[in-house]
Amino acid sequence: MDAPTTTPTDSGLGAGDGWFTPRITPGPHQAPSVPDGAPGDGRRISSIRPVGRPRAASDGADEERIPQQSRSRSQPEPPQSSPLARSTTAEPRSRRSVRDNTTSDADLIRRTMDEVGPVADKVTSYFYALLFVRHPELRQLFPPAMDAQRDRLLKALLTAAEHVDNKLVLVPYLANLGRGHRKYGTRTEHYPAVGECLIAALTRYATTTWDAPTEAAWIRTYTTISQVMIDAAAEDELKAPAWWLGEVVAHDLRTPDIAVVTVRTDHPYPFLAGQYTTLETPWWPRIWRHYSFAAAPRPDGLLSFHVKAVPAGWVSNALVHRARPGDVLRLGPPAGSMTVDHSTDSGLLCLGGGTGIAPIKALVEDVAEHGEGRPVEVFYGARTDLDLYDIDTMLRLQQSHHWLSVRPIIDQLAHLQLPDAVREYGPWYEYDAYLSGPPGMIRNGVHALRSIGIPFDRIRHDSIEELVTVAN
Repeated sequence: MDAPTTTPTDSGLGAGDGWFTPRITPGPHQAPSVPDGAPGDGRRISSIRPVGRPRAASDGADEERIPQQSRSRSQPEPPQSSPLARSTTAEPRSRRSVRDNTTSDADLIRRTMDEVGPVADKVTSYFYALLFVRHPELRQLFPPAMDAQRDRLLKALLTAAEHVDNKLVLVPYLANLGRGHRKYGTRTEHYPAVGECLIAALTRYATTTWDAPTEAAWIRTYTTISQVMIDAAAEDELKAPAWWLGEVVAHDLRTPDIAVVTVRTDHPYPFLAGQYTTLETPWWPRIWRHYSFAAAPRPDGLLSFHVKAVPAGWVSNALVHRARPGDVLRLGPPAGSMTVDHSTDSGLLCLGGGTGIAPIKALVEDVAEHGEGRPVEVFYGARTDLDLYDIDTMLRLQQSHHWLSVRPIIDQLAHLQLPDAVREYGPWYEYDAYLSGPPGMIRNGVHALRSIGIPFDRIRHDSIEELVTVAN
């Protein structure tokens, strides 16, 4: 299905469009300093050196599949004279004492964000102007049309920085991001280039709160963020290609705007039921969208996706209305934590809205394949009968497995009514909850489940935005 609000979407609700994309409420990546010659007020911040350790070389098996631009180059450690080195190893004791006893880095970061929030569009425009003027070689990493991307990159960067002190959420997210960005051709040396432009943009617009301690806090924060991503990418390069090629072998149009697309990859594709991936079509190069796997791993290696064409959705409309058997897609690495814990016998409470039923179906198959027989309750929400496009499949699964119950919920406001319907059943205290669907359904679903006593750590979905919002 369209993928990351619990499943990322072509409409931009989740990760998706280009370099550093997963969308969150403000989001992840980079930071630090600015050379001369860029548009703006002429202020200069000492340039930042690459902070990553050299990425490991790919083994010979992947050599032909990974283009030259996606391979990493070894980067020197920052010299002691660089701002990164100064900020982490040579900061005057007096400044360290003042900072440690008064304001934390996280507080300084949030103070900056509070100031630039009302002018985020200006910060974003200035950031991209700097990036493409100072580093024109990076333009090729972004999609041709920047309308959607313009809103995502800076937000992703800022969210990671804002939640730097919530490492239980942030570190796994950044690691997935670092691995996923290999497919864009991202290299270690790109991180400081993006970082310097972020710092320059913040310096220009955070006129009230910006000072030397704040700049140092952003540099330290960016160093942490980028290192997690660089290390994850380097580790992943040892064992996986940057992307897989997938040939379309079946295209089943279930409704006028929903298709089930089945592909066969050129090499084995490892994933878990409940996860998602990114897809790029041959018609829209460098534009990626997230889609959940609609089945558990199969012996024949085929992968299935449920795709709904959305207004102005380039990738989704191409997959629904243009793709045919024989077309070749590109797939990024698998991601997502909405998977079954097979070490327990807890029941599964699953809420799937629209094409969000895709990963729910995969979870049901996963439980069946493990022969566990634990209770699984599925609430399948849709606006109309037609939107219950996969109900026959779910009912056949119910007939085959006594432990499975499937309850369709039809309502024009299904994404709002579905969570309420769950309250009528239960109790759910011994269940792990799984949610997949539109953002509104996820948001309301999480609050509804918590209100009936299900702990937050037993509610699973793959929207970083929702995880951060509810956890805080």
